[in-house]
Amino acid sequence: MAEDLLRYDILIQDALRGAVKKILAEVGRTGLPGEHHFYIAFETTAPGVRVSPRLKERYPQEMTIVLQHQFWDLNIGEHAFEVGLSFGGVPEKLVVPYSAIKGFFDPSVQFALEFDPGKTAEELPEELLEAVEELTRAEQEAEETLATTTAETPRKKGKGAAAKADAADDGVMQKSDNGGEVVSLDAFRKKP
Repeated sequence: MAEDLLRYDILIQDALRGAVKKILAEVGRTGLPGEHHFYIAFETTAPGVRVSPRLKERYPQEMTIVLQHQFWDLNIGEHAFEVGLSFGGVPEKLVVPYSAIKGFFDPSVQFALEFDPGKTAEELPEELLEAVEELTRAEQEAEETLATTTAETPRKKGKGAAAKADAADDGVMQKSDNGGEVVSLDAFRKKP
């Protein structure tokens, strides 16, 4: 059998990714018609994918998103789409290159496409990769700054509930201003 020098498999995958892009562009312009909605599975490790560190930890290899009732800011780019979704009540912005998509499914009409991620003739532009890397880095720095600021915030000493709680943190019973005792839960825990 002759070697496939034209790579029909890659050409077909890219053409079908183009169909997904057109479908999403139409939805971005007009909204979801009728009962249509989409399940989109993608590799979270693929180049150009942007998800928060929280989602990356929860979905280290692959995740599936649903575009149905609650999504926003669907932006269709040449090489990737962006969408806002809520995960556990926390709003997130995702960037997903079409080349990272593993599956596209519209259950309302039983339409499904499967892809082999990374198997594409399309190369992601360096600007997209750099922009995603920069946003991810800025997001991580912001989270680290928030964590550091929160950890370094000193507790105020003095009269009042905060001072009583500070004293009780030692697991020692202290007398409060009104004559009662302040006891830390640690005082009741078994010590090793």
